[in-house]
Formats: sequence, structure tokens, C-alpha cells
Amino acid sequence: MELTLTGAARSVTFLPSQAAAPAAAPARALTPGAGTLAALTAGYDVIRQPLGEILPRLSATLAELVPHLAAAELSTHCAHSPFKAVGEPEFAARISAADLEPLFVAGVPGQAWQGTARIAGAARSVVAVMTDATARGALLVLVRDDGAPPVDGSALAVAQALWSLVTSHFERFASEATPGALARSRAAADTRARVIAELGETHSAALTGLLGVLRSRSLDDAAARATATELAVSALIELRAEADRDKAVAEERADEAFARLADSLRPLLRHSPVRLELGPPDSVRRVAADVAHAARAIVRAVLLTALEQEPMTRVHVGWQVTEQELRATVRDDGPGALSMCTLGPARITDRLDVLGGRLDLDAVPGWGTTVTAVIPLTTPDAPASTDPLSSLGARELEVLTRLALGHRNRGIAQELHISESTVKFHVAKILTKLGVGSRGEAAALFHAAA
Repeated sequence: MELTLTGAARSVTFLPSQAAAPAAAPARALTPGAGTLAALTAGYDVIRQPLGEILPRLSATLAELVPHLAAAELSTHCAHSPFKAVGEPEFAARISAADLEPLFVAGVPGQAWQGTARIAGAARSVVAVMTDATARGALLVLVRDDGAPPVDGSALAVAQALWSLVTSHFERFASEATPGALARSRAAADTRARVIAELGETHSAALTGLLGVLRSRSLDDAAARATATELAVSALIELRAEADRDKAVAEERADEAFARLADSLRPLLRHSPVRLELGPPDSVRRVAADVAHAARAIVRAVLLTALEQEPMTRVHVGWQVTEQELRATVRDDGPGALSMCTLGPARITDRLDVLGGRLDLDAVPGWGTTVTAVIPLTTPDAPASTDPLSSLGARELEVLTRLALGHRNRGIAQELHISESTVKFHVAKILTKLGVGSRGEAAALFHAAA
């Protein structure tokens, strides 16, 4: 077909768009020797999936190029779900973030690695692909059959390129911090944090009770007691290490988060007469990754709007972090003509509303403007429950039920198949949570609630 373009007749070939392909179409599996067009088409097919389907589609796309049993990722861009695994359900369910952590730490961005790693409790053949397309890196691990032949270099290069493409796509979502996605992420992160806290408390209670029993003077087998004590202490250490690993991917240190913001702002003013001044936070406190992403996006949006003013010679960007909030400030020496309406198109207030924050603007004509975004670092407390027993865990309720029936510690221990020391521990926790001073008061509250 011929069209007239820029004053001359040109031959133009129209290619059908892939955008209208049905969402449920099968994955475009890459085969050894596939060309550049096939790889680009497959990459496009992966990133157009809903976020929850991207890893399964990527796994299916690489299934023939790098045959594998399961695929797992450890990605720092996703605060509420940094670890994911897909594949045979029973096998994928046994893969943990702790399995991937050594590969994440040792990985070299851009250099896919193949070898043996301990995955799901056994040494397994893996291909590990690390990328720095996100600010703090992302790891993809393909777990292979034992004895699988090595993957050739061209296949590793394609896997590396696809993973970098996918994570760049993720990073865009995180850095733009659109209100809808941020709201879902915030809700999921809050729920996940509560579940982790509850699980940690449950495991800590069980292990503390075990230590109490093992340290009892009534046990005369010193060697067995010492061995069991060592095992329990190791389990407690591992529990705390797991929490630290989770924080490492779900949170960012405030000073490091600001440094990443600074790195993204400097190119904006590299060839500008406006001087950029930076005020990093004097804090190493960790903040939720979603909050850090949103704060960076808000500052960039405010700065871009401020730079449209003339004349202006200086702009200061700073963060202050306290236990309760993060304050991000952009202060310029422009004409002082900015207003909330001027900032409106950047959707700054929408992002802040999702996080429960606010935007303050102080413009002085002829002197400049100071814009401050305040983001709370604590989530709002849930509405107080009228049920006095709502703070108790499942095991604590079982203990309280028997306590309210007049059972003594020994009888409760026998019924629940736990030790008396563990029962004492639960009773102490129950009295503390209910705010009472005796077993009788706790029993009275139980009967009143019933």
C-alpha cells in the first residue's frame, strides 16, 4: 500500500498488531535456535500478563529453552510478595526464600549461572539469573532435573534478557506508584506483616516453652538436655534470621532509599542552570518499600513541576524520618507561584491519600515555594473489638477454656499433649493480654464472653 508521507509517496507495510490476542492464549515457548523476533514476541507476551501470571508465563516460555521442574523468584521491588515459586505444586511449595538467599547474595547481574544449590531440602541442578534492572536486584532460579545437560550460552543469554525485561516492567510499576496499585500493595503488605507477626509469636511461644522444659532441674539426662537446648536455640536464631531476611526485601533503609532518589534526580538537572541541593535523612530506620517508592515518585513529580518555573536558581530536596512519619520536602527559590492546582495533574494527592498522608504547600511570591509530603510510617490501628478474648491465639483459647472449667495445669497439659511449663507460659500470656491478675478473673471474663 502507498501513502504520501512528508511530501513523497512511500510504500508502507502494515503488520497486524499482537495486542488483541486473547489473554488466555497459550505461552509462546521459546525453542533452541529461536531468532530475535521470536524472543521479542515471547517477551511481549510475558509482560502483558496480569502481575500474578507473569512468573508462570515466563516459566512456560522458557520451558523448552531451559527445561526445569520449577521456577522461583526473589525480587526486592515487591514489598508484599518478594518471593514466589511456580511448578509442580508439591515441589514448588517446599521451595523457600531461604533457599534462594545464598544465590541472591552471590549472584552477579547480567551473568547467568548454572550449577548445584540446596533447594527444597536437597542438592539440585539450577540455573540462576540475576539482574540489576531493579534498584536492589532480582533473582530468577530455574530448578532442573538431576543430571540435566548444561544449558548452552545462547539459551542463558535469552533467559537473562527476558528476566531483565520482566523486572524492568515490574520496576516501572513500583516507581510510578499509581494509586490503585499502591492501595492493593499497601493492603497486602499490612496483612502479610500481621500474619508474619502472628506466626513469629506462635513459634516463639512454642520454642520458649520447649526451652523451659529442657532447662528443668527435674530432667537428669544432661547430655540429652544440652543437645535439645542447642537445637531449640538454633531454631530461635533461624526464626529471627527469617524475619531479618523478610525485612531485607520488604523494607529499605531510609538513607539508602534517599540515595536512590538522589541518583535519579541528578540527571534531571545535569545541564540545567538550577543547582540541586540534597538533604539526606539522618536515620538508618527501615521504611516499607512501598512507602519509599511512593516518596520518590512524589518528590520527582513535585520537582518536575517546580522546574517549569522561571526564574529559579536553586532547589533543595530533603527527607526527615521519625518513628511516626517520613517528611519529603522540595524547596525552591522561584517566583512562589505554585499551587495545589498546579500540582494536581501529577496525582500526588491521590498517592498520599492511599498512604494516609498529606501535602502541605507554602508559597511566598518573590521568595519561592516549599512543598512537603508527609507519609505516616505506622498503619492505622484496626477498630477495637468488643470481644475481650479477641486478642488470644487458638492455643491460648484452648488453655483458657480448660482453665475456666477449673482444670489445673497438669490436667490441661495432659489434654493438650503439652508440658506443664508450656501451660504456665500460656497462662501468663493470657493474663497479660486480658489485663487481669489471676486465673479466677480470666475465667470470669471467659464466662462473661460466652
